[in-house]
Amino acid sequence: MKLLGISGTITGSKTGIVVQNVLEEVKASFPETEVEYLDLKQYDVQFCDGRDPSKYEGDTKRVIDIVSSADFYLIGTPVFQGSLSGALKNLFDLVPVSAFRHKVMGFIATGGTYQHYLVIENQLKPIAGYFRAFVAPGYVYAHNDHFRNNQIVDPDVQERIRALARELVMMQKGLKRG
Repeated sequence: MKLLGISGTITGSKTGIVVQNVLEEVKASFPETEVEYLDLKQYDVQFCDGRDPSKYEGDTKRVIDIVSSADFYLIGTPVFQGSLSGALKNLFDLVPVSAFRHKVMGFIATGGTYQHYLVIENQLKPIAGYFRAFVAPGYVYAHNDHFRNNQIVDPDVQERIRALARELVMMQKGLKRG
């Protein structure tokens, strides 16, 4: 059972910090779960141009293969201009829809206003619905004020991290039994 945590941005560090915190919580609480971290900053991913996903090469092919091989997902994005990052949207466009079908997804977002959490509700959850994925009911939104020295210092955000880690694994385990 492999959980893939995706930092869906090529800039900044806060999104990756939150994704990694959730993955660390999964590892600590559910050591039988394999976790992998995909940081889009580490790859030179091409823009989707509509070709068959199997026709891409290099980093783009590697990223498509990493995403396609996961059993469930933790997906993070910063919020730019009231929307998910272009890098994450490009990833969603590159990966075959079937790769996400009937798999669990959990979401995190980071941003500079307290209303940006709505990107999860109004954009990410509908995308997951299009993929026919199962969405964890909880999520983590972290505002810039929740960080000090690249550490999450807000206790409510820390609790949401723990709750999302539990939800993701318990939903995945439930689906595997069914």
